[in-house]
Formats: sequence, structure tokens, C-alpha cells
Amino acid sequence: MTTFCMMKLFCQATRNENRYAKRFFGTLLTQTPEKKVFSPFWMVVPDPRKSAVFGLTQPLCTAEKSHTEPKRKAAFGSVGRRIPYRILHVINQDGESLGNMHRAEVLKLMDQHDLKLVLLRENAEPPVYRLMTGQQIHEEQLKRAEKKKASPKPGMVQKELSFSSAIAKNDLETKTKQIAQWIEKKHHVKLTIRQAKDSNTDMLVLFDQILETVSEKATYLSKPKVTREGVSTCILRHMSDKELKAHQKMEKQKNSTVKEEENEDLKSNELHQ
Repeated sequence: MTTFCMMKLFCQATRNENRYAKRFFGTLLTQTPEKKVFSPFWMVVPDPRKSAVFGLTQPLCTAEKSHTEPKRKAAFGSVGRRIPYRILHVINQDGESLGNMHRAEVLKLMDQHDLKLVLLRENAEPPVYRLMTGQQIHEEQLKRAEKKKASPKPGMVQKELSFSSAIAKNDLETKTKQIAQWIEKKHHVKLTIRQAKDSNTDMLVLFDQILETVSEKATYLSKPKVTREGVSTCILRHMSDKELKAHQKMEKQKNSTVKEEENEDLKSNELHQ
């Protein structure tokens, strides 16, 4: 009788363990997966045929973090000899199209003429490359840097003034006052001067004269240059605090030098008298 009761209790305990195990794992399986990374934890796994087993589970990851970053635009320059494309559309150093070529032929041209290969448009079909000399690449890099420097930054206000090289003196004074007000507000000021007919005024000298009137606070962001025939431009900006201090220091030194020279002239005149 005792043996029968013990067997009955053992079977009941086994059924209870199976029921609890199904409930536990059924709940885990029916839960909505979340994008979380779980750290390792210890789990007790009931088994009616074996004793309780303790084990270290592996981290459960329901979502992998993407490490893909947006592709940055490559800087302008030589790509070297490692060309990822078999067929390229090639432009020579003079800007003339050579059509589609196999990369082996391109490498041969590079070796024959001591040229470098520069990527122009990667999204084209086939990608567009240009053969250039080292000097050409350097000059193009300088142009792009100057253009980037001259373009207004986000949030920066750029004002524009355009006038003729034959501008009257009073009109020029009015415009320089307007420039000074904009510089005071730390705006960029783009100046465009058109060469007037029958005018011998040097436009580059005129730019320097305008800068001289606001030289205490302004300097060139983009130096004067000829954009097309008869038209020149430049961009002025407010000096930084560091530049202002350096400018003021230089002006003090210049003034002290002038005073010393004047004193020496006075002393020499007194001696001659």
C-alpha cells in the first residue's frame, strides 16, 4: 500500500513539472520579440528524466545593430592604380573624351605619359575618370578649396554689391559705408566690379581701396579675382578675435615706429640749426 501511494505521488509530481515547463517555455515563445540584447543568465531547466541542470546560456540577441555608415564623398585626387571597374569612360589631360576603355589600357596610358587617374563621376555607367598631371590635380584642389571657402556657411548671411569701375566718388563712399555696416553685423559681403568702357581704373586696386576703408574690422575671405572678361569679384568678412588682436598690435607697432622716426627727424633738424 505504501509503495502504491509513493508511485502515485511521484507520477503527480512529474505531471506538475511537465505542465510548469510547458507554461514557462510557451510564454517565452509567444512573447513579442523586442530589439534588445540580453546579457548571459543562469537558467534552471526541469526535466522529469534527469535532475535539475544549471547552465550558462548564450546572450540572446533579437536585433543586430547596423554598423553601416553613409558613404562619404571622396576627396578630389589620384585613385592610384587600384581601379575597381573593368570598363571606364576616360577623359585625357586636355579634357578630350577617349571613350570607354579597359582598365588595363588606362594603366598603360598612365605609365606611358606619367599621368595620374582621378575619379569624376562614379555613379555614371561606366564610371567617368580623367587622366591628369600632378600639377593639374594640385591646381584643381586649390580651386575647389577656394570655392568651398567662399561659399557661405549655413546660417551665415552674405550680402552683395555690384557697381562699375567708373563709379563716382560720392557713390563709392556711400557703398563703403554700407559695407562697413554689414561687416559690423558680421555678414559676408560679395563685391562685383564691372570694367567700364574707356576706363583705365585697375579693378584690383579699387578692391584694395575699399578694403582699406574697413581694414580695422574686415579682411578678405576670397581675394579679388577675374571671374570673366571685364568682371572681377571678391568677398569680405569680419575678422576673428585673434585677427583683430594681431591687427591692433601691428597698428600700434607701426604708429610707434612712425613716432620714433618723427622724433629722430626733429632732433636732426635741431642739430643742424
